[in-house]
Amino acid sequence: MSEQQKVWYVAIAGQQSGPFTVEEVLGQIRSGAVRPDAHVFTGGMENWISVTEHPSFAEALTGGSTAGAAAALPATAAAPITTSNVADVIDYVIIGQEMQYVEITLDPGEACVAEAGAFMYMDPAIEVETIFGDGSAQGSGGLMGALLGAGKRVLTGESLFMTVFGNQGGSRQKVAFASPYPGSIVALDLSDHGGRILCQKDSFLCAAKGVSVGIALQRRLGAGLFGGEGFILQRLDGDGLVFVHAGGVVTERNLAAGETVRLDTGCLVAFEQTVDYDIETVRGIKTALFGGEGLFYARLTGPGKIWMQSLPFSRLASRVFAALPGKGQRKGEGSVLGGLGDVLMGDN
Repeated sequence: MSEQQKVWYVAIAGQQSGPFTVEEVLGQIRSGAVRPDAHVFTGGMENWISVTEHPSFAEALTGGSTAGAAAALPATAAAPITTSNVADVIDYVIIGQEMQYVEITLDPGEACVAEAGAFMYMDPAIEVETIFGDGSAQGSGGLMGALLGAGKRVLTGESLFMTVFGNQGGSRQKVAFASPYPGSIVALDLSDHGGRILCQKDSFLCAAKGVSVGIALQRRLGAGLFGGEGFILQRLDGDGLVFVHAGGVVTERNLAAGETVRLDTGCLVAFEQTVDYDIETVRGIKTALFGGEGLFYARLTGPGKIWMQSLPFSRLASRVFAALPGKGQRKGEGSVLGGLGDVLMGDN
């Protein structure tokens, strides 16, 4: 098959489009729609490659200055990206409303990592491997790097291990991960957020392989003691897609420089590293003691994006616990006969 007859696919920030002819891809490059951070794929390749690795596309991107150097890379035999700090480019769709799950499509050779217990289903060619930490240090830090990564996860209250789901087949395969409780799954491309997101320690669900899942220590005493998440947050580093889960409805807000928002400490899901995070006390003794909203607010100051959840899991759990027989007080629920009525009506 000639170069002009090949069918090409383009991936930009994890979103795949195509098929295109080579001229259509060149046209998108010239118009600026396809930039050097995009990836391309065609029949005969083992994996996606950077658009800069194909000679014709590299020439269009640079105006011909690298055509000679790129000519040594045949388009049909280009090697897959193996740089350790480059995450796999994955496609996905989020399905559902109150109880969502994310379905990830992996090209041959691609993989993703997930928290233990998040797996839902997968296609036959997906191979599963349990590893120390998140796997981002494997191949570079050796055993010590893997142990350090696992140790960081223990500090955030997570398991020593993570699970890698890799496509070992010759065609695209799917794997899905489900949310642990009612809420929303949010997809974040780390390359759009400065390569780093800080989030509450139980919100991470899964990510493209190559993303590093570490810890971030609170530098301020107040935020560490009264921030609802302790001194330790999860830190997600890399340039790939990550998926975080939050309770209820998730709201994204972009704070301008110097702009401040105050929220319940449990309602904070994630924020960019440029956002300043601190804790302030509720004003007024009466409000603090009888307001029912706790003694502290989280104060976030821009610039940067933040993500908030309407139903923290701790709030949901406390309501469920209060509704258990013998726990808390029942208000406006059940039979007028009390406990006996519940038995007769089948509620106990």
